[in-house]
This record gives sequence, structure tokens and C-alpha cells, in this order.
Amino acid sequence: MRIEQHPILTFEKKKEVEFTFDGKKMKGYEGEPIASALHANGVMVLSYSKNSHRARGFYCAIGNCSSCLMTVNGEPNVRVCTEKLREGMVVETQRDRGDLK
Repeated sequence: MRIEQHPILTFEKKKEVEFTFDGKKMKGYEGEPIASALHANGVMVLSYSKNSHRARGFYCAIGNCSSCLMTVNGEPNVRVCTEKLREGMVVETQRDRGDLK
């Protein structure tokens, strides 16, 4: 499921790292967008719309549409299409606007 050719999703494949998504261990490449790593691991739903609660997937890949807002390392409203993956990150599906600290 890895996107190999894309006009925006370009990154250098560095070392493979492990991260957690909704309690499940997954692998991706350090420095790739989190959304890309999730897609490569078969995750198609990144968030849910605020009003109708419909599933939202990987859409713009440049941080404009807010379809990919997730909680990353406890921080809500992270645009995972632009946030770079690092070893040990904890990524969680976010409902609604996310819990503010």
C-alpha cells in the first residue's frame, strides 16, 4: 500500500522506524509524512468530519484541508500529512476537535 510515485509525497527513505497507531505497532521510514506511513500500513481513515462524523482519508497532502488531523504524542490537531515520522511516535485517531490540554 506504499505510495511510491507522487508529485508531493517525496522523501528520502532513511532508516525504518517503529511507531504506534491506536495501540498497534507499525513501521515506516524516518522523515516520511505520518499519513504516508499510515497509508503504507493499510490505514485509510485518518479522521472523521466534525458535523456528520463521516470517515476522512488522505486527501491534499500539503496541510490545507484538515482531513488528517490526529493526536500525535498527546498533541491534538496535528496535520499528519506534513508532520514527519520519528522513532517511537504515538499516533491516535482524533474525534471532533481533539482534547485540548
